[in-house]
Amino acid sequence: MEMDFTAVQPRSFLSRRRNQSSRCDVYPQFSVVLLLVVSVTSAHAQEMEPRAYSAVPVGTNFAVFDYARSSGDVSFDSSLPITNVQARINLFSLGYSHSFGIAGHTATMAVSVPYASADVNGDVARVAEHQYRSGMGDVRFRFSMNVLGDPAVSPEEFLRRAPRTNLGVSLSVVAPSGQYVPARLINIGANRWSFKPEVGLSQPFGNWFMDGAAGVWLFTDNNDFFGGHRRSQKPMPTFQLHGGYTWRPGLWLAADVTYFTGGRTSVDGAEDQDVQISVRYGVTLSVPLTKSWSAKLAWSRGLETRVGGNFQTVSVALQYRWFNR
Repeated sequence: MEMDFTAVQPRSFLSRRRNQSSRCDVYPQFSVVLLLVVSVTSAHAQEMEPRAYSAVPVGTNFAVFDYARSSGDVSFDSSLPITNVQARINLFSLGYSHSFGIAGHTATMAVSVPYASADVNGDVARVAEHQYRSGMGDVRFRFSMNVLGDPAVSPEEFLRRAPRTNLGVSLSVVAPSGQYVPARLINIGANRWSFKPEVGLSQPFGNWFMDGAAGVWLFTDNNDFFGGHRRSQKPMPTFQLHGGYTWRPGLWLAADVTYFTGGRTSVDGAEDQDVQISVRYGVTLSVPLTKSWSAKLAWSRGLETRVGGNFQTVSVALQYRWFNR
């Protein structure tokens, strides 16, 4: 998971504020315009989730603790007086998922609660600035369902079946539950709802596998952005592709690529020039530790980024699994 650095004060919004006060008044006031809303949940556009649509038996429960560290450059609209921005972000999350059957198909419900801390340094109008924020992030929910492929089966039946093509759909929902103070430009929460409908395909080739997904993030407005302004964001299509090899159940390695674009923002109807285009790549390794415990290690970095964070991210997750009886 990564942070969303697109919620800067748009150029048009800054211009209106400059017209209302002198230059010397504006830049101290907007020295926080290293200027980002540190929104944990908006950044799910950059996620890499290999095997998200692989089959699982009904009655499977997972408890997951995840830690991710991201660091790197942040790019803004070149017309803004913000340069040399570097960010270091630590993200902790606790999650739970449960699988069950619906009309003979396997479905999964999951919830994740994040906590984030972020250090941001950069130059605003050639003056060095630093900002730090920490707090609870926006809670995320995800519902997914297998619509083609393996039917809903028990763990015992699941072990006897041969892997096959799976086609699934999902809906992710991010609720405005994180830390948010309207008087601040920099916040942990986004103060809006986000939704991502998605379709995904998982295809085994013996011990090899390939899967991919296509979705789009949709955002409601933040009607209390920086003291009562309305911030909007256009849809953001996302695409993922993964390929890997499985040595035995739970032990696999995947190469990952993700692409997302769009997400142009506006404040009070005035659009900014911040359309995002980003390509990221990485690897994910899953390792079983015991019968019930496993670990997942992941690394990723940006190949191309236009507006937003061009980060290197390292994450580790510890996962505990159990079955309903």
